[in-house]
Amino acid sequence: METKNIGLRGVEVADTRISNIDGEKGRLIYRGYDIMDLVENSTFEETAYLLLYDNLPTKVQLDDFNAKLIEARYIPKQMQKNMGNWRKDADPMDMLQAFVSALAGYYDEEFSNKDASYEKAINLIAKVPTIIASWQRIRDGLPLVDPDPTLSHAANFLYMMTGEKPDAEVEKIFDRCLILHADHTFNASTFTARQVASTRAHMYSASSAAIGALSGELHGGANTEVMKMLLDIQEIDRVESWIKERMEKGDRIMGMGHAVYRTYDPRATVLKKLSSELAEKTKEPWFAITEKVETTTIKLMKEMKGKDIYPNVDLYSASLYYMLKIPVDLNTPIFAISRVVGWAAHIIEEKFAEAAPKPALYRPKATYVGKYCGPEGCKYERLDLRK
Repeated sequence: METKNIGLRGVEVADTRISNIDGEKGRLIYRGYDIMDLVENSTFEETAYLLLYDNLPTKVQLDDFNAKLIEARYIPKQMQKNMGNWRKDADPMDMLQAFVSALAGYYDEEFSNKDASYEKAINLIAKVPTIIASWQRIRDGLPLVDPDPTLSHAANFLYMMTGEKPDAEVEKIFDRCLILHADHTFNASTFTARQVASTRAHMYSASSAAIGALSGELHGGANTEVMKMLLDIQEIDRVESWIKERMEKGDRIMGMGHAVYRTYDPRATVLKKLSSELAEKTKEPWFAITEKVETTTIKLMKEMKGKDIYPNVDLYSASLYYMLKIPVDLNTPIFAISRVVGWAAHIIEEKFAEAAPKPALYRPKATYVGKYCGPEGCKYERLDLRK
C-alpha cells in the first residue's frame, strides 16, 4: 500500500505570521523582513523582539526588552548545584532539556493570558544561555561566571562560558549567528513545540520537547556531525577521496542538502562569509576544508547521481563555532540559544490563535500497515496454547 505525505512533507497544517521560506529563491523572512537585511542591520535582541511581538521595536521598547532579558539571566543556585550531580560526560542536549523542563519547578507557569506568556518567553530566552554556560564551566571544573549586565546577549554567553569578554568582531559574528538561527517556520523542533502547546501544556514543557527534537542528528545535531566530519578529514588534500568514499557507500554528507531549499540556503551564504572572516583572524584551516567539502560534494553529486545539491545552515556554522573555541558538543545547544526565540513565538501563536484558527489539538491520521488477520481481527490464544 502506498503511503502519501511521509513526514508531512508539503502538507500545510496551520497558518503562521512568524516566518516564511521561499525554497526556490532561497529566501527566509521573519515577520515580513528578509533575513539578509536583519543580519546586516539588526541585533539579536531586536530580532527576538520582532519575532515575539510582530513589529520592530522603538528605542524605548527595545531598552525595556533588553532590561527584562538582563534581569532574567540568572538561574537558581540550586539548579546549578544540581548540575554538579550529573555525569560530566553527559550529553549537553540532555542536560539542557532536563533543566529547561525544571524551570517550571522554580517559576510559576501562568499560561492563561498573552502578557504572562510573553514574560515566560523572556524568562526562557534569557536563561537558556546561562544554563548552557553553567554546564560548560561545571563539567570543566571551573568556577561559575555570573551574567554581566553590561554585555549583549551574544557577548554575555561567550563571557559566561569562557570567563573572557569577546572582542567586538567576535561579538558581532556570534550575534549574526544567533539572528540566522532564530526561526525557520515549521521545522521539526518548532512543530514539536507547537504540537505540545496545542495540548495546552505550558511553555517550559513545549520548549523542552522542542529541545529533544533539536538534538537529533538530522536536525540541530547536524552541525556537530559536520564538525566531526571535518576533524576526521583533517587536511584539504583528503577531502575529495573522503567524500567520494562516503558517497559510494550511500552515506549522507552532513551539511549538504535541505528539505525545503532548492538553491543555496541564505543562512549558509552568510555563515560562509562569517567563517571566512574568522579564518582570516584565526589562521585556522577549517573554512578552507569546509569550502572544499562544499565544492567537491556539489561536483560528485552531479557526476554520480545527476543531481544538484547545495549547503545548508549546518555546513559553515560548524567551522565557525569551532574557531570561536566552542566545544563541538555545544554546537546544538548554541542553536537552541537562538531557536528558543522562535519556539516561544510559535507557542504563543499556537496558544492564542494569532493566525487563522485551527482545531485545538494536532491529531494527524496514520495509515495502518501492520498485521491483518481478517475483518474480525486476530484471535487471542491462551499462553499455554501458543507455539
